[in-house]
Amino acid sequence: QVELVESGGGKVQAGGSLTLSCAASGTDLGIMAWYRVPPGKQREMVATITRGGSTNYADSIKDRFTISRDNAKNTIALQMNSLKPEDTAVYFCAAQASLQWSWGQGTQVTVSS
Repeated sequence: QVELVESGGGKVQAGGSLTLSCAASGTDLGIMAWYRVPPGKQREMVATITRGGSTNYADSIKDRFTISRDNAKNTIALQMNSLKPEDTAVYFCAAQASLQWSWGQGTQVTVSS
């Protein structure tokens, strides 16, 4: 079981920026990702990154968010720019290891208009 701890959430005005961080325990982590759950909606993928650095983004955040990864430190980050009220959500870090996904506890991001 991989333990994931997110940090960096908070409140920001529209147009602002936030950076989320996630620290993972364990070794041989595969794909890592950020997901989010907006109020009253289902979980959605935000961004994924492979061990080799290949990335994939949801269309709604493409060109505004950037996912990065440090394999030596087992961390990922999500740089979020030009935030919009619709980005308000609980953001979760996830990691795949041994074909299983593990999840963090989530961190709240609130964007006010």
